[in-house]
Amino acid sequence: MFGWEYPPRYFGGLGVACQGLVRGLLRHGVQVTLVLPHGESTEPGVDIRSFASADPLRILSVPSVLRPYDSPETFHTHTGDQQGMQKELYGRNLGEAVEHYTATAVALTNNVNPDIVHTHDWMTMEAGARASKHHDCPLVAHIHATELDRTEFHPNEWIFKREIEGLTKAHHVIAVSQYTKNLLVKEYGIDPDKIGVVHNGSEAQPFLMERKEAESHPLVLFLGRLTVQKGVQYFLRAARIVLDHSPGVRFVVAGEGYLLPDLIAESLRLGLNQSIIFSGHVSSQEAATLFSKAACFVMPSVSEPFGLVALEAITHGAPVILSRQSGASEVVSNALLVDFWDTDRMADCILTVLREQVLGQEMRAHSSGILKRLTWKTQAKHLLAIYHSLLLHRS
Repeated sequence: MFGWEYPPRYFGGLGVACQGLVRGLLRHGVQVTLVLPHGESTEPGVDIRSFASADPLRILSVPSVLRPYDSPETFHTHTGDQQGMQKELYGRNLGEAVEHYTATAVALTNNVNPDIVHTHDWMTMEAGARASKHHDCPLVAHIHATELDRTEFHPNEWIFKREIEGLTKAHHVIAVSQYTKNLLVKEYGIDPDKIGVVHNGSEAQPFLMERKEAESHPLVLFLGRLTVQKGVQYFLRAARIVLDHSPGVRFVVAGEGYLLPDLIAESLRLGLNQSIIFSGHVSSQEAATLFSKAACFVMPSVSEPFGLVALEAITHGAPVILSRQSGASEVVSNALLVDFWDTDRMADCILTVLREQVLGQEMRAHSSGILKRLTWKTQAKHLLAIYHSLLLHRS
């Protein structure tokens, strides 16, 4: 399995999902060799977190500065201070860095002897394709997010082309939602029969502590990366409408990203400065506290393949309002759904949750059943069935 992030070194939901699936597969008796980029390494080899070779999980590290969600521009920014040999090792641009990871990762796994090669998103697709050819075994391309999702359908053409090439080479494609499958069929031209849907899961148990909402200043929460994809700008517009009807409401925007300065300026323009906090990055414990205090959580994503944060929110008892343009809306059946652009409807949903306490209680009551169905062990079982099908058709 070729990945590009994994806890404790991760930047978003991809690493959490990769870890969840790996742990789920291990519980079904699958042996996994996970290959990851690690900037801290100086030589390729076995990472210090690896298990002994006889154990079911082995983690191999490739020296690399690849980061999730990199574009050619962001790669240049965060590697601009490299000097000398280090710059020669990693490459002077994103393409060189991906090729370095690909060549090193494939060489490192020449003797692994896998039954299946599994890749996560575009940066690892070429490594998977070369390894699949070398080992003569099926290639699975797992899509957690596309370039179209990340750029509001204005893709970097170089990345978009690599995505199409990788998806074409794969024997089977796994999408994290029906929403993503539809996107791959419509925009990438992939045969729908080649795509399976395996929704993301969770290992968390519902938070059962009794909640007491602040009647005078209820808290409405957004938590995620501050990018165009996440739709934070629509959250701000909905906040303005809510405040016109209920001035005591308070809003928190938790997370970091390139849009932060623009979002602060927009909040000032909308007159939200007395009612909103931009918290910046929050730890896992801080996020849990925010969810537990939130009267509702809003995920207004413009294009969201899944949205693991929605599962995190219901785990901590927060009623959720989700964009219809998200994979999580397919499985979080107790959510209120809105189109990301419909800020009037978004505001109306927020006000309804704040005013109707019985509704919030009913939404929380259904969370336990959702989380019970969406365990990583269950989702890994669906993945394992795809593996077996691919191997059966080759025999």
